Amino acid sequence: MHIQLLPDQLISQIAAGEVVERPASALKELLENSLDAGSTDISVSLVQGGVKQLRVADNGKGIAQDDLTMALTRHATSKIATLEDLEAVASLGFRGEALASIASVSRTQISSRFAESKHAWRIISEGSDISPIEPAALDAGTIIEINDLYFNTPARRKFLKTEGTEFGHCEAAFNRIVLSRPDVAFMLQHNGKALSRYAISQPEKRFSEVLGAEFANEMILIDDSAAGLRLWGATAKPTFNRNKSDTQYVYVNGRFVRDKLVSHAIRQAYQDVLHHERHPAFVLFLECDPTLVDVNVHPAKTEVRFRDGQAIHRFIFHSLHKALASPTGVSNASTPNLATYNPFAVRTTQTAPQYPQYQSQIHLSANEPNNFYQTMFGNVNAQNHSNNIAVQANREAGSGDASFSTHLHENEANHDFPLGFALAQIHGVYVLAQNSQGLVVVDMHAAHERIMYEKLKNALDGETGSKNVAMQPLLLPVSFNADRLEVATVQEVLASKDDSLKKLGFEIAILSPTTLAVRGVPVMLQQADAVTLARDVLRDFREYGASRALTERRNELLGTMACHAAVRANRSLTITEMNALLRDMEATERSGQCNHGRPTWFQVSMGDLDKMFMRGK
Repeated sequence: MHIQLLPDQLISQIAAGEVVERPASALKELLENSLDAGSTDISVSLVQGGVKQLRVADNGKGIAQDDLTMALTRHATSKIATLEDLEAVASLGFRGEALASIASVSRTQISSRFAESKHAWRIISEGSDISPIEPAALDAGTIIEINDLYFNTPARRKFLKTEGTEFGHCEAAFNRIVLSRPDVAFMLQHNGKALSRYAISQPEKRFSEVLGAEFANEMILIDDSAAGLRLWGATAKPTFNRNKSDTQYVYVNGRFVRDKLVSHAIRQAYQDVLHHERHPAFVLFLECDPTLVDVNVHPAKTEVRFRDGQAIHRFIFHSLHKALASPTGVSNASTPNLATYNPFAVRTTQTAPQYPQYQSQIHLSANEPNNFYQTMFGNVNAQNHSNNIAVQANREAGSGDASFSTHLHENEANHDFPLGFALAQIHGVYVLAQNSQGLVVVDMHAAHERIMYEKLKNALDGETGSKNVAMQPLLLPVSFNADRLEVATVQEVLASKDDSLKKLGFEIAILSPTTLAVRGVPVMLQQADAVTLARDVLRDFREYGASRALTERRNELLGTMACHAAVRANRSLTITEMNALLRDMEATERSGQCNHGRPTWFQVSMGDLDKMFMRGK
């Protein structure tokens, strides 16, 4: 077959596949165009998650009559004209592809009044058919209305999710833009109902309105400059952290980006104050000379390339490191009064770093310490339990080393326990045990995580008689405010023939468009935080789909669940509880490594100990 030129309409539809992945992608492009037009008031109206209709109205400078047709032409733009313009582009849009791509797969109508025109003009496009320009009634600015997205490409439309899911993605794209421009007023409607209104405000107030009061109470305001670079915004104290990176917003010259170099610098800044499995929250704006950053490396313009990446990395790291050195990391630490404090009139000051200790996430009654392991780890073999109590009683009674050692060796003679018996605990993290070879050191969180992980796998594999994880109904359901994507995910799961949540031992109900209730949790995870656990599972379902989460990503999902149930650092265990953990480790496959491949215990032989202390020399 000979090489041939593709028709313009097909080229536009191919481009639409890259630029307009879903309604949220179209919304992002339209909002960026409105901001580039100098708008100070933008209204968004969606119908059926943006699939049926997506309407953006602004008060920007508008489009001239003669330019309306060009606006629907590929690679036609008023923002750049030369290669030099592209290399120093400061506008959010610059390729001239978005409107043409959107119009090629929808019924599009543009009404606009150029600032110097006597009245407005309108142009209508239906796929490849473009109508003549006609007069329209509009005070100022531009209204772009996108109807029936993908009406002429039904194969693409089949890949769209439910109305709730698509709206959730649109709302997320809307919020990213809202956070970036506190100097612009925004409104969002869905199916005729107003959901969000944001007046022009100071940045810190906008952060609070979008991300919530909890983030506002824990945020550290930043404004730092060096060598032509500026980093400003807000980053949360280490005490405000997340299981996933869903509260992380980075803007480069006003453009929302996902950049590995920037992300790495931020993680490095938090390294000494935040557990590696947790994620910080932040809204950060990096400003630099446009010639130092290439934004033309991704169709959706969400990736950038810095000319001097090392300098950017060092600047971001040091700016955040200074900011995090000041607060104590305690939730009730003093916070600037957001009503009077101007974060952009001062610089952060460097003080000696103060690193917070990680607190236990398990709350127990102080007078019932022995109930902990039986509740969290499962029932312990009666004979092992009695032996453990004997060891504990001997130790806690203050017996001398000889009698304790004798009792221990008697147990070792009667029972083959490779991990031996517990002696003590170090800093609420490691368990020390003695076996016939010498000393055993156990990472209790990693070990318990593997135990719970294997139990969850066995339950889903049907080894307990059912291919479902056993559920524990909650006496009092736990309700929580959920975002629209979480609610839409529950709707999809409940509407499916195969209830994936039930398979995992969950019962989650929808109470309202913004509220979910956890009515049941897996029996073996009943002591975990029900809301956090449910949110993590729903996030995996949302990102990968319920069926894929339970097949291709099953182990990752179960690993997340197991981590919630595992005993946390700084949890003081009794000798009984430590020994019960050792017995469960011995009965669990692959208990020598945690779910992430790290060792759960080490053996230190008597010979190794003798060498350390140079005995016999």
